[in-house]
Amino acid sequence: MDLAYTPKQRVFREEVRAWLADNVSRQPLASYDTKEGFEQHREWERRLFDHRLSMVMWPEALGGRGCDLIEWLIFEEEYYASGAPLRVNQNGQLLLGPTLMEFGTEAQKQRFLPRMAASEDMWAQGWSEPNAGSDMAAITSKAIRDGDHYVLNGQKTWSTRAIYADWLFGLFRSDPASSRHHGLSFVLVPLDTPGVTIRPIRALNGKEAFAEIFFDDVRVPVDNRIGDEGQGWHVAMATAGFERGLLLRSPGRFQHTARRLVALYQAHRETADRDPTIRDTVCESWMGAEAYALAAYHTVGRLAKGARIGDEASTNKIVWSELDLKMHETAMRILGARGELLAEAPDAGDAASWLEGFLFAQAGPIYAGTNEIQRNIIAERMLGLPKS
Repeated sequence: MDLAYTPKQRVFREEVRAWLADNVSRQPLASYDTKEGFEQHREWERRLFDHRLSMVMWPEALGGRGCDLIEWLIFEEEYYASGAPLRVNQNGQLLLGPTLMEFGTEAQKQRFLPRMAASEDMWAQGWSEPNAGSDMAAITSKAIRDGDHYVLNGQKTWSTRAIYADWLFGLFRSDPASSRHHGLSFVLVPLDTPGVTIRPIRALNGKEAFAEIFFDDVRVPVDNRIGDEGQGWHVAMATAGFERGLLLRSPGRFQHTARRLVALYQAHRETADRDPTIRDTVCESWMGAEAYALAAYHTVGRLAKGARIGDEASTNKIVWSELDLKMHETAMRILGARGELLAEAPDAGDAASWLEGFLFAQAGPIYAGTNEIQRNIIAERMLGLPKS
């Protein structure tokens, strides 16, 4: 296997690195789970778009740059290494975007994708319901056809960043007589539509990162459906594959965290070495991040030859979520009592960012399909083990 970059790829890396060096502010943006921070991140996304660096792997006609997935991995490596802000429109750009590329009509692609790339429209997910969390096939929210509209009724919960989003994509039961995976449709909903009520849910860090959304006779055009009526489960599983398999959590994110962890250990080595397991775990974390990066390049190579992301996405999801948790738990062990300091504490320093990451990492084994469910998928579909 030739792991060397081509001259074109090296030029692209240098271009991205130089632009980020000139444009990433030394002053961090406010949290995107606040109104102020959300708008700051939206403006940052717009600057990326203006320089053709928002969605580099999308076609130019749809707001992208026409890069291949290798160049996308290069971009992600440079992006996280620069300390640039986390991407606030990931739900739209990295999950719905590829779904539209695969299942959307040409009119839908032209309507939604350029605005998504520019973050003129910000997107939230509408999967989970009060009685349908990990078991997404238990969805009961309805989309009943009325002429050229659907009438939506029901409730979604744990909808990430829905407080400030403009649109939601999600699953609704369009055949009221159906059950489980059948009779579902994938529908796009403007969140300013009459009958939509959004209530914030506070995350572990106290910020309003999530929301529950209520639909009371909400009328949405049938043209907002992605894929055929009743095909929603198939479309949603493709979206979940993008989420778990590659796009949502690129290796650059974890390589950057691993490098920070190594630096943290080196800065606190005298105290950290009192527990010899810490050094071993730091080494394992760095190796894990590098292994995940190599696995991503392998996946991209397969995709370039016409393969598709399949059930192995479940193994990816377990790897990156548990790696993230391990790295942040190790940082907390290194920091000791300082790891409990909030950002406003006078002596918090970098400890506060590790605490923020630690709290967020707790959710990794839950979102994008719980790791317990992913292990069931691996056992049954990849290993051929019986269900009981």
